[in-house]
Amino acid sequence: MGYLLPILIIAGFGFLLVTYGAPKLERALLYAADPTYGTPADAGLSGFSERIIETPDGARLVTWYSPASEGQPTLLYFHGNAGTLADRAERISNYRALGRGVLIMSYRGYSGSTGRPTEADNIKDALLCYDTLRDWGVSPNDLFVYGESIGTGIAVQVAGLRPVAGVILDAPYTSIVDVAAMHYPYLPARLLMQDRYETMRHLDKVEAPLIVIHGEQDQIVPVEMGRKVAAGARGPSEIETFAEAGHTDHGNYGSFEAINQWIERQRSPGAGLAEAG
Repeated sequence: MGYLLPILIIAGFGFLLVTYGAPKLERALLYAADPTYGTPADAGLSGFSERIIETPDGARLVTWYSPASEGQPTLLYFHGNAGTLADRAERISNYRALGRGVLIMSYRGYSGSTGRPTEADNIKDALLCYDTLRDWGVSPNDLFVYGESIGTGIAVQVAGLRPVAGVILDAPYTSIVDVAAMHYPYLPARLLMQDRYETMRHLDKVEAPLIVIHGEQDQIVPVEMGRKVAAGARGPSEIETFAEAGHTDHGNYGSFEAINQWIERQRSPGAGLAEAG
């Protein structure tokens, strides 16, 4: 018994540390928030303006918006877990050059947005941005949701709750829990994670056409996850993989062209809008 009490105390302390420290550790690993504020002009973008969207709980979301040219669709863009809006300037300017509209939302704590990010708040804020685009006159028939990395889990949930013309998933995962368990096998991620982004569960509510874009050399989210997401789609789905690409560089290998060709196919006569469940 002399050795048992210290062991129990240490075990109890470890349990408390893991249980109550896990949420802070999880969010520190999950959200590499960069609060650096900048404007579209600072990023060298033309045709974009800053739009501040106020949330019901008092947060201020920084978004950049470029209206679509006549007859063109709009992309509601959810970025990855690191960097700023400016880091996506080249990507979104390429869509703008084709006349596509773009609204890119900055998560709480990123790029001048107030607050701290959580899955629940990111989903609420994403839906608010969707509804704001509708208020600005964008039809669901002209609205595509685009998710990049962690943003894929947000895009899927939005498409499951709102009607959209299509869903673009850039390096999607089956769930963030699966990604965490792969990278940190020594941590009890499946037991303790609060922000879970369970893509496969929410995917069952999505009937809109879907395309997966994935680099086959992706060391952060393996391409096998992207294949599972594409195979698990309820509606029409396609997948484009790029043999030499990693997590964020597939644009160098033709993904931009693949995405735009897919968008054009969805807008061809006979392509219909899927209602959200």
